[in-house]
Amino acid sequence: MTYQLLADRVLALHFAIVVFVVGGLLLIVAGNLRHWHWVNRPWFRVPHLLAIGVVVLQAWLGRICPLTVLESWLRRQAGGPGYEASFIEHWLQSLIYFDAPLWFFALLYSGFGLLVVVAWRRFPPQWKSRTGACPPARRKVSNSSR
Repeated sequence: MTYQLLADRVLALHFAIVVFVVGGLLLIVAGNLRHWHWVNRPWFRVPHLLAIGVVVLQAWLGRICPLTVLESWLRRQAGGPGYEASFIEHWLQSLIYFDAPLWFFALLYSGFGLLVVVAWRRFPPQWKSRTGACPPARRKVSNSSR
């Protein structure tokens, strides 16, 4: 496998993680409004919270994403800066990378991370009970139905 192809695969993985983080929050909110119970399962919620947590931590520490570092190294190994060599690379690059100061990304990621925490509190994950079954979503009971 060539370095260029490996770099393209790292870029695709990076894009998939971005889609998971951003799309995951949208799914959590929409899924709770539509009563999709799977969006509150730990197998979905915990990796989602961890993913945005890692992004926010990296931003505040001033670290570049390890996937970006790996992709850049692979492109250099392929013989150049790349970024115009393949279709996947061109479009994914234009979607997920743009120039801005590091403080901008730290604030952006932190704001998004805060939204994830708000969603976590507003729509808490449904942990398994001792019987192994996930408890049903809580419903408000009106006074008239008592």
